[in-house]
Amino acid sequence: MVAYINDRPFDVQENETILSFVRRHHGKTRIPTLCDAPNLDPFGSCRVCSVDVALTKNGNTKTVASCHTPVIADSYIYTDSEKVTRLRKNIIELVLTDHPLDCLTCEVNNNCELQTVAAQVGVRDVRYPEGANHLDRKKDLSHPYMTSDLSKCINCFRCVRACDEVQGEFVLSMAGRGFDSHIIKSFNDTFMGSDCVSCGACAQACPTSAISDVFESKSTNVQRKVRTVCTYCGVGCNLEVAVNDSKIKSIQAPYDAEVNEGHTCLKGRYAFSFYDHPDRLRTPLIRRNGELEPATWDEAYDFIAEKLTTIKNSDGPDYIAGISSARCTNEENYLMQKFFRVVIGTNSIDSCARVCHSPTALGMQRSFGTGAATNSIEDLKYTDCIMIIGANPTDGHPVTGAKFKQFAMKGKTTIVIDPRKTEMARYATYHLPLRPGTNVALLNMMLYFIISEGLEDKQFIESRTEGYEEFREQILKVNLDELEKITGLDRKLVREATLAYANAPSAMSFHGLGVTEHSYGSYGIMLIADMAMITGNIGRRGVGVNPLRGQNNVQGTADMGCQPHQGAGYFDVTNDDNHKMYEKFYGVKLPKHVGYKIPQMYDASLNNKLKALWLMGEDLVQTDPNTNKVIAALKNLDLLVVQELFMTETCKIATVVLPGASFLEKSGTFTNGERRIQPVHKVIEPLEGCKVDGQIVVDMMNRMGFSEPDYDPDTVLQEISQIVPFFKGVKWNDLGMNGKQWPVKEDGTDTQILHEGTFKRGKGKFHYFPFQESNEILKNGKEFPYIITTNRELEHYNAGTMTRRTGNVEILTEDTLMINPADAEKHKIKSGDLVCVESARGKVDLKANVTEDVKPGILSSTFHFPEINLNVIGSDEHDVEALCPEYKVVAVNIRKSKGNPKKLKLAELATSK
Repeated sequence: MVAYINDRPFDVQENETILSFVRRHHGKTRIPTLCDAPNLDPFGSCRVCSVDVALTKNGNTKTVASCHTPVIADSYIYTDSEKVTRLRKNIIELVLTDHPLDCLTCEVNNNCELQTVAAQVGVRDVRYPEGANHLDRKKDLSHPYMTSDLSKCINCFRCVRACDEVQGEFVLSMAGRGFDSHIIKSFNDTFMGSDCVSCGACAQACPTSAISDVFESKSTNVQRKVRTVCTYCGVGCNLEVAVNDSKIKSIQAPYDAEVNEGHTCLKGRYAFSFYDHPDRLRTPLIRRNGELEPATWDEAYDFIAEKLTTIKNSDGPDYIAGISSARCTNEENYLMQKFFRVVIGTNSIDSCARVCHSPTALGMQRSFGTGAATNSIEDLKYTDCIMIIGANPTDGHPVTGAKFKQFAMKGKTTIVIDPRKTEMARYATYHLPLRPGTNVALLNMMLYFIISEGLEDKQFIESRTEGYEEFREQILKVNLDELEKITGLDRKLVREATLAYANAPSAMSFHGLGVTEHSYGSYGIMLIADMAMITGNIGRRGVGVNPLRGQNNVQGTADMGCQPHQGAGYFDVTNDDNHKMYEKFYGVKLPKHVGYKIPQMYDASLNNKLKALWLMGEDLVQTDPNTNKVIAALKNLDLLVVQELFMTETCKIATVVLPGASFLEKSGTFTNGERRIQPVHKVIEPLEGCKVDGQIVVDMMNRMGFSEPDYDPDTVLQEISQIVPFFKGVKWNDLGMNGKQWPVKEDGTDTQILHEGTFKRGKGKFHYFPFQESNEILKNGKEFPYIITTNRELEHYNAGTMTRRTGNVEILTEDTLMINPADAEKHKIKSGDLVCVESARGKVDLKANVTEDVKPGILSSTFHFPEINLNVIGSDEHDVEALCPEYKVVAVNIRKSKGNPKKLKLAELATSK
């Protein structure tokens, strides 16, 4: 099939528009546009892209908008006819009559699409006389990030469409008619007063500077731009960072990024000013006479080396432990575990993956053989149903969450399982608001309905799985009356949702910390795997089990071996063959027994079995539950080393503090939630006095007698590829812009879908687990009848160490307590009142947010702000196997606070005995 561009024949692709057809063959400059954008659907409002089309050569032509007109086979397209040229020029002249002609002083000078198109169509002056205009519209500078000057608006609708089609927020709209048409925000509010989520999609889409940001991110006044990967959540958005004089000017989202396709959230786009905040640590600190005092790097290294050597020689290497960080690169995490295993001689190396997705790794490894996402986010284009379990992706994983919203808003089957009425729950076909801690009971109900309704994929089960008959027998014995009471859900609703999932030709499940952070989180994961296998939703496009990883490199941290039972590549350290392989590879004797997991480290310290702990980028005092126990354990150590960016609550009780580098100051790789290994490129040099975290580890390895070359991602990746099988073909210079999804073969071929044809473990294994109540409820439920569950808000990132030092803190200023109106009325609590929330471990005061987003008896809050320190009330319960803390079920009681009683703050806890 061909069509003709200016009488020359070219091939046509199926469903191709004239604009895309011409651009594919002639580039972007042939046809000018104003309302078109790479990540928006064709719209046709500006008409600047008009072309003439004839059905036969020399036949009559018709002028059409090329952006949304499909190509007709054998048609003749004329891109620069005299009629079209006059039309385009006339359109631009009309636009310019109502547009400020201050190009030289405008922030987008030389990057303004209106300016470019005006030059392209030959506008040298405007023929129309000056008349009524909108040049006196006021600027909106109300927001910490977003700005608008609607005198420069050309009514192209790109901002409105970006808000609708990309973010799905529907904040922007066009009001008025004809000459009075104008953009409004929510109900004609300012940006700050509107429902804007500050993603910046509208600012990036705007062809002028009508909508922009305080960083002037479309300005050409930059010296260079560097492509890198976001440091926040597990989506792994690509960022294009603009730099002037070693200072970050602005960030935009590249349109050619496969992960985020020109979109990112307010954290990725705007929350970068922490990198040179005055609070950044700029020198090593050593505690002397009870106070942290500045020291040189040599002094700090010598101090640490002497302490570690003494403890290792006198007590043994297992009296030393380390915790690595998902904020750091794969290469840094690999070096960290190598340092502890090879140099120190202990397997007591863990990471923050322990406190979020360790049940995912354990459960999926047992079911499938691999503990990572089976599919890609791109598969949303191929699925018929999504099931989101225990996750709030529009807040925790905003770019993926926006894609979920678009999926749901198109009327496609969406199931949300969450105690709270999250944003996705509002769009869902089915929302199952179960009682926290009852995932296992609900999943057993769903599996019962699949079997009893005869919806199993018998062929898949027979050919690709094992253990099904025993599993089926147990499931059919469940007591639905009992499970209905346990979960607090109507069985009819559960059945309807189950049938929607099971009957879908292709269904994907996504789960988050609402599944893993429970006493029986790993059991919940295996039951989700059962759901996929029993319906044949595994090993092909548009299906699978997909964990939504919390932090940017949780996946990579585990891949690199930062866990006490598995080394790099997930090999069991107690297995004889694996042990020999590791010893041969590293050339030293290695420990063969499992080391301490994070909760066990606290117990070991309190029992004087652990004397030194090294943390790389972890704020345990604020983020781990049962804060008082955490502080007591850390204070009982002889040596606590912390690599950090800021003086965190944990740093305040450290023996040595080492100033590390932010993601903008280092190179390496991050692995996102879909197993995509992406290159992180250094944008600026580390701040004076700071060092790249990987270099700090290397320096200490050398200080303690092991020869390790200086930190270089290329060199470290070469070593990783020799020991981690699924990194075999990963090369620093071959990752390209968009990275590769592991496993990567030696020839560089990557893998989008796991378990095609066969599972990593051979056959998928079914597991049955009966419901068991959390020990927290069994022990404390009577005295503390409410359940509080933790969550995350869009504006902040876990402990908020970085985001609290950006404009985000102006948007969300504090942690609040979500409480149902019935419970609030019972305790005479109103929104804004201080509420005392008390558990068996302690109490905190939080401002009430009275809302029906939680059911009676259920509370929810965040732990972004250390002033509140919600984790004081957290329990000491953990997943029975993976030892992931149970953040999601804490038994509490509430009362209206008696005022503002003096509370022992973290700083005081840190220094008091």
